Amino acid sequence: MKRIIYSILGLIVVGGSVWLGIYFYNKSKTTPTVYKTEKPFVTSITKKTIATGSIVPLKEVNIKPQVSGIVEELFVEAGQTVKSGQPIAKIKIVPNLANINQAENTLEQAKIQLNEAKKEFDRFQQLYDQKVVAEQEYRRYLSDYNLKKQAVDAAENQLHILKSGSSLRKSEISNIIYSTISGMLLDVPVKVGTSVIERNNFNEGTTIATVADMKSLIFEGEVDEAEVAKLKEGMELAMTIGAIEDKKYQANLYYISPKGITKEGAIKFQIKARVVLPENEFIRAGYSANADIVLDKKDQVLAIKESLLQFKKDSVFVEVETAPQKFEKRIVKTGISDGINIEVVSGVKKEDKIKVSETAASNG
Repeated sequence: MKRIIYSILGLIVVGGSVWLGIYFYNKSKTTPTVYKTEKPFVTSITKKTIATGSIVPLKEVNIKPQVSGIVEELFVEAGQTVKSGQPIAKIKIVPNLANINQAENTLEQAKIQLNEAKKEFDRFQQLYDQKVVAEQEYRRYLSDYNLKKQAVDAAENQLHILKSGSSLRKSEISNIIYSTISGMLLDVPVKVGTSVIERNNFNEGTTIATVADMKSLIFEGEVDEAEVAKLKEGMELAMTIGAIEDKKYQANLYYISPKGITKEGAIKFQIKARVVLPENEFIRAGYSANADIVLDKKDQVLAIKESLLQFKKDSVFVEVETAPQKFEKRIVKTGISDGINIEVVSGVKKEDKIKVSETAASNG
């Protein structure tokens, strides 16, 4: 029995020795890791940021009525082109009984004062003709009589405006709404029968129509606070519109907001740029757009892939091949970057071979 056990143990020991021998032999024959290398290259690098926003008209006006009432007639519809002074709508005035009553009382008082002034004037007219009173005294009563006549005319005109919306003195009718600028009607939010409120110091009034000059468009967007300090008025933007594929438009930056706003946990600054619109091309208002803003650009500089850089504390370095598969760390000074390629100011030469790390290789 003991002999059998010893035989089994001997076989186990021999088998384990053979397995270890094979393992270490295979391990010694494992192919060593061969690192790839890349050379620096000469290229142009452009650093830019992207602003998101939309296309809006530079001149956009809301047309509002000067009288309250009900829309009786619409002369236009959205999409039409109108000229300054062109009729937009007609308002049927609903008289305010309190205002009319006050205007009628004012008119009656003005007529009473006119009658009294006329009696005094007629009396002094006779005295003046008889050369009993001085001309200066006569002129005073004549002036008072004329003022009372004007007061009656003004009261009658005010009452007529309240009832009909038109003036007795002028041909212009206040219940006809006119366009104040030339352009395209973007929207006519009211319909015939809609009640509207006049524009005054206490109320913005009801918008009858929105008119905009569609030949003068701007890009309104937002940029992050980290980039806004690098922007300057006059910069060119390469703008792409989501609804128009495979086409870029040029825009010129003319406004950078002096105050940022908090949006989605970040500080954003509004920017505006004038769109250079090609002749005979129409772009609709409200399109979403992205604008590439060139912050810096360098032509024909020595560069490497940014993924080749390694960092340790405040140092930036790369591993340069000094012999086949032998590398040394070399500190480099970098410049402008576009997120993929980065300028190398010093530390490597064009003919150097730079080690590609396993992380960089897997990302590539």
